[in-house]
Amino acid sequence: MKIAIAEDNDFLAKSIKEKLSLFPDKFDILFRARNGKEIVDYVLQYKNLDAILMDIEMPQMDGIKATELINSVLPEIKIIILTVFDDDEKIFSAIKAGASGYLLKDEPVEKIVEGIEMVFSGGAPMSASIAAKTLSMLKNAQNVIQISEQSNYNLTSREIEILEYLKLGYDYNKTAEKLFISPFTVRKHIENIYRKLQVNNKIQAVQKAIQNQIIK
Repeated sequence: MKIAIAEDNDFLAKSIKEKLSLFPDKFDILFRARNGKEIVDYVLQYKNLDAILMDIEMPQMDGIKATELINSVLPEIKIIILTVFDDDEKIFSAIKAGASGYLLKDEPVEKIVEGIEMVFSGGAPMSASIAAKTLSMLKNAQNVIQISEQSNYNLTSREIEILEYLKLGYDYNKTAEKLFISPFTVRKHIENIYRKLQVNNKIQAVQKAIQNQIIK
């Protein structure tokens, strides 16, 4: 397996290289980059890598931007973020950029080796704390989506517009005149509003719409 290391710290780069050198039958380390630009330039020129161990904070170009660029051109190259950072923003940005895994640098070499092998079997290696944070982010994102869906009850923009006129006390004919549609169409929209909001009359519809901040 042909590997590159993108790491600006000489000591850490040497340490990672020495650890992977313990597995000569598994890995062939072809290149070490000192910043994101170097690894991007290397990849674009040689196109001979299977995987990259990518640090995040590096001069000239950080690892997340480098991951995004490489993934956009050669998505078959597996990129594992290897960093000291475990904050939500960096994890999210790395995943969004196309990273195949996210490991912390204090992981034992066996975990790093396992992670590299895992990405080639379709897995997404993560340090335990990163996996927990990722699950939490996904859970929170799902809650936001559900709250959003519940708060507007899937009302269309036209239905919300009609609710605004109901709030002002407009009847079917006057609302139809304002919207340049027929009173029959207004009636159908209001039937849909009642059904979606699960209410039985105009007053209830307007009250519920205001309570859920659909209209003001």
